[in-house]
Amino acid sequence: MSLQEKFTGTGIAIVTPFNDDRSIDWASFEKLINFWIENKVEYLVAVGTTGESATQTREEEQEVFDFVKKITGGRVPLVAGVGGNDTREVLEAFGNMKLDGYDAILSVSPYYNKPRQEGIYQHYKALNDAAPLPIIMYNVPGRTGMSVSVETTLRIAHDCKNIFATKEASGSFEQVNQIMKAKPANFMVISGDDAITLPMIACGAKGLISVVANAYPKEYSDMVRLCLAGKFEAALPLHLKYLDMVDALFKEGSPSGVKYALHKMGYCKNTMRLPVVPVSKNHEERIDQLMAVIAN
Repeated sequence: MSLQEKFTGTGIAIVTPFNDDRSIDWASFEKLINFWIENKVEYLVAVGTTGESATQTREEEQEVFDFVKKITGGRVPLVAGVGGNDTREVLEAFGNMKLDGYDAILSVSPYYNKPRQEGIYQHYKALNDAAPLPIIMYNVPGRTGMSVSVETTLRIAHDCKNIFATKEASGSFEQVNQIMKAKPANFMVISGDDAITLPMIACGAKGLISVVANAYPKEYSDMVRLCLAGKFEAALPLHLKYLDMVDALFKEGSPSGVKYALHKMGYCKNTMRLPVVPVSKNHEERIDQLMAVIAN
């Protein structure tokens, strides 16, 4: 199966469940992995932003990678989140981590440093040259403070043959359209924004790496598959059904919203690592209301 086939459809940026003491809750993790796979998502992304990568050590990340691989047992492709804002340290992680059983790496653009576009390009060029696996680059300016421009994305897509896709979460359709217009034929654009996945697929995106699918894997995967088949009229009711929930799951921070929903479903504790905290009681009521509407 080609990379394009493996990563067409719905991937989940999976949560990392924690115990009350904020250690990793392995029993809940196993239950969640089976829930996601049984509900027919195409692939899983471990230790991304939703997995609270910012508050995990590289040693913990390796433990998560090993566990997810073991429980998945080859049933779906796997992506390892390995990124950072220190290029040298990310390259060291590439060299030290054991990623056998994984199909690709998701690596976010450098955050906090606010490099100019040449620095972003050089960062990804260095990762490309040392890549132990194919790489999905990740543009999420709302978290990193810098957007990877159209020009830089296309430069990477043409020059860096080990970088085969971008997870695009800029929210800019001008950006998406211009990337689509000039990208290499085999370079994939993947939505990084649940709320605009349907129109992004209409523009040429090949699927989604989702947060909301942590809680609603079957329904969101069905919506994406309908879109990819060109059945937008059939997909639209599902898209609209979850719009308010998508907004609610992000309104007081992610993964706080989706972890609360999963907690209500009985899959994990409502526990995050500081500085991320649970959603407010008022917002819990809003999510409860939306969950009830979706269930009916």
